[in-house]
Amino acid sequence: MTPPGADATAPAPPPPPAGGALGVLDGLLARINRAVTLVGRLALLLASLVLTYSVVSRYVVKAATDWQDEVAVFCIVGAVFLAGAWVQAERGHIGIEALASILPPGVNRVRMALVDILSLAFCAFFAWKSWTLFHEAWRDHMTTSSTFSPPLTIPYGLMAAGMTLLVVQLALQTASHFRAARVPRP
Repeated sequence: MTPPGADATAPAPPPPPAGGALGVLDGLLARINRAVTLVGRLALLLASLVLTYSVVSRYVVKAATDWQDEVAVFCIVGAVFLAGAWVQAERGHIGIEALASILPPGVNRVRMALVDILSLAFCAFFAWKSWTLFHEAWRDHMTTSSTFSPPLTIPYGLMAAGMTLLVVQLALQTASHFRAARVPRP
């Protein structure tokens, strides 16, 4: 059965690794992704509660708050970046299916593998830069410029961890393309 909005003519992505070390890593990442999505949901709930409190305290009680924006942004950054690997595992990122529907299946498999390889390269660079930002913030005890001044290691660490999970997910999916190429098709 094709999910709503999916192109029924486009070939399905290769299956995840079934056994061996890649299968173990895939299962571990699936469990991490489930836990991270729960944390992300709680972070988004917390962000909405914090922002609601901010509006009520500012306009009803006439009390200013100086911490709510940073707490909400940090929660949203964590939820977005940490959920990236789960979204990729579900192939939920935006894709252009018009091309997939007109290409022959073999060419489309090559296209999908190439997209995963390029995405892996970009995300690996992004993860590396995120870890360098985290390291600089840790080493230099960097904080935001507000009076609340939380450490910048929080958003940089969340960004780096999320991008690292995404790199692992993309690496597994890239490996599955090559595994699928070796397995004879029925």
